[in-house]
Amino acid sequence: MDIGSFNEYVAENGYIRAGSPEHEFMHGLASGARKALKKLNAATDPAKIRKLFFSLIGAPEREGFSLFPPFYTDCGKNITVGDNVFINMCCCFQDQGGIEIGSGVLIGHGVYIATLNHAFDPSRRGDMTAARVKICDDVWIGSGARILPGVTIGKGAIVAMGAVVTKDVPARAIVAGVPARVTGNVGDRTE
Repeated sequence: MDIGSFNEYVAENGYIRAGSPEHEFMHGLASGARKALKKLNAATDPAKIRKLFFSLIGAPEREGFSLFPPFYTDCGKNITVGDNVFINMCCCFQDQGGIEIGSGVLIGHGVYIATLNHAFDPSRRGDMTAARVKICDDVWIGSGARILPGVTIGKGAIVAMGAVVTKDVPARAIVAGVPARVTGNVGDRTE
């Protein structure tokens, strides 16, 4: 199995049985991610950090990308980013199900993005379901926010600090709370 066939399997099936070849492949990805993150999180030069991040995700560097380490992932190979993306310190991306980040996105300190859930049935608890997270262009995610599997955050939206996003966020909406709910619209704010 290679990363292309794994990502294709996850996108098409969304279910990973404990002990399956896909599950074992995920463990190999986690081992590789830990090795890559050791170098990335020790780096201080912005150009080196950018190079190491894009090496981790297996993609060409994007214009205007910036990351403040430390950064954490237990996969790393199912993340895509657009141009002019900023990721602040202590973010954790569980990307086996896929994380798509558009252009002009700001991600605050300590944001967690999850793309996996365990099976509810205790006898199958080791099995997992995967669902892609999509963050559209020009989104701002506040510090400490949590984004759950399968969520899409619409263009220009704002996720408030500490929000737990359990369902899709409309374009240009402002969401806050646990669980996150719409509290306003970007167009209604003046500053």
